[in-house]
Amino acid sequence: MSALSVVIVGLQDEQQKILQMLIDNTSIAKTAYCFSGYPIGPTDLAVRRTQDIKADVVMIDIPSTNSQLAIRAIELMHVEAPWAAIFAIGDTKQPQQIISAMRAGSREFIERPCTTNNLLEAFARLTSARRKQTGNSERGKIYAIVNAKGGSGATTVAVNTALALQAVENRVALVDLAPLGHAALHMNARPSFTVADAFRNLTRLDPSLLEGLMTQCQGGVQLLAGASEPITTEPSGAELARLFDLLVSQYRFVVVDLSSRLDAATRVTCDLSDEVLLIAQTDVASLWSVAKVQAFLGEGSGRERIRLVLNRFRKVTGFSEEEIERATRAKLFWKIPNHYQSVSAAIDSGSPLTQHNHSELSRAFVGLANALRERGVSAVAGAKKWPLFKTGIGA
Repeated sequence: MSALSVVIVGLQDEQQKILQMLIDNTSIAKTAYCFSGYPIGPTDLAVRRTQDIKADVVMIDIPSTNSQLAIRAIELMHVEAPWAAIFAIGDTKQPQQIISAMRAGSREFIERPCTTNNLLEAFARLTSARRKQTGNSERGKIYAIVNAKGGSGATTVAVNTALALQAVENRVALVDLAPLGHAALHMNARPSFTVADAFRNLTRLDPSLLEGLMTQCQGGVQLLAGASEPITTEPSGAELARLFDLLVSQYRFVVVDLSSRLDAATRVTCDLSDEVLLIAQTDVASLWSVAKVQAFLGEGSGRERIRLVLNRFRKVTGFSEEEIERATRAKLFWKIPNHYQSVSAAIDSGSPLTQHNHSELSRAFVGLANALRERGVSAVAGAKKWPLFKTGIGA
């Protein structure tokens, strides 16, 4: 992965050094140039250097008072270097400053003082958006699967969706990031390595080593197995970004089982994902949880990527689809029928449901996989007409 090149504008020397250190600590971006003043014309050195290196990001500091020079600098950079993403740094307690920066052409507004995590999330959003805009078929798509409430069936959905995608597209990876990995049990696999080994070896992880850490499972799906003991430490955002960047360079689809994990790692993973499937059931507690989990995930990834999937679906009096959508404030994407005994037997035997070719459940998962594939095709086809990244306030 080539690091994003960053130009810093408007900060004093000491502040520049701090911001440069934070940027470099993300491991996915590097500072190319720093300029203390604000450019006022197309021949200014900051503008010419940005053009010369075709910088990926221009970070412009907006002072709390007399912000007009900074706003004009954003407008100038937006015109003279339209390929560069402009990140404004300022005071989030001044809403008019945020609005002015966004109207001038800023893609992100990052709260001062910056942190490595805030910068990493912003860089991850930019990387994900650019991957979608290019429509590069050589890089895969990431689908994150997360429970709205414990026991909703995220692992079942992840395993069977991965198998259904593999049957059509090939080159599918299943990554188990659950607090305690169960995907291997669902697929009757006995992995020699887990995702923990991948994080421990990130500095030397390459396609060959990654392949050695994967376990080939039924149908040809490659599994990066989950933890065999409860996780005590979570991976950093930089570690997740580096792992997934390598995965999408090697696999057409990467399905991530997050199960009931709700932490910073889950939010970063969802930021990096093309789609987030939020798994719920048609009961009050589960549907109540949808809105809460969606709000948590939406702080980073944006609600437009979150899809509601109802597992073990059954019609319940007082819970029409319209009422469910109103209660959860989420658009219903897919329904998986309620066949609890079949699911339980499939898990116990390590024989995934999609291997039962003519079952209703198998058809439901195949349909879900096809719907995800079609969304990806639609996104690429519409890339020239519609912006795939909506400007908004950074997390």
